[in-house]
Amino acid sequence: MHNVARTTGQPGPAEDTGQMPALFDRDGQTRVPGRRRKRGPDYEGIQRSPEFRSLRGRFRRFVFPMSIGFFVWYLAYVVLAAYAGGFMSTPVFGLVNIGMLLGLGQFVTTAVITVLYVRFANREMDPRAAEIRASATEGTPQ
Repeated sequence: MHNVARTTGQPGPAEDTGQMPALFDRDGQTRVPGRRRKRGPDYEGIQRSPEFRSLRGRFRRFVFPMSIGFFVWYLAYVVLAAYAGGFMSTPVFGLVNIGMLLGLGQFVTTAVITVLYVRFANREMDPRAAEIRASATEGTPQ
């Protein structure tokens, strides 16, 4: 991404990152270069923790198969619509054919996956994430 208001000459440190360096902490104290006061949870430590890795693994074991399954189902619908016109136009009742029912099935499948994920997140992910959050914020300066 380029900066529209680029000036001529050598870019300074503020232009390298697009942000001005912070000169003061939030409480108005002058920041000492080279010394950083630790604030908030140790996010890198949390990512390395076995609890977080377990949470991430559980999330992936739900999301990846569900995503792959839906993608295959959607791709099958598109391929059938493109190459099996006779099959897709087979009447089921009245003016409703197999293609219409499979298309409606895409919406139904999306709603079912959403409901399953919300239940999964409420039962599995949210309680574990709350435990990790609580253990990370204990004794952390705010």
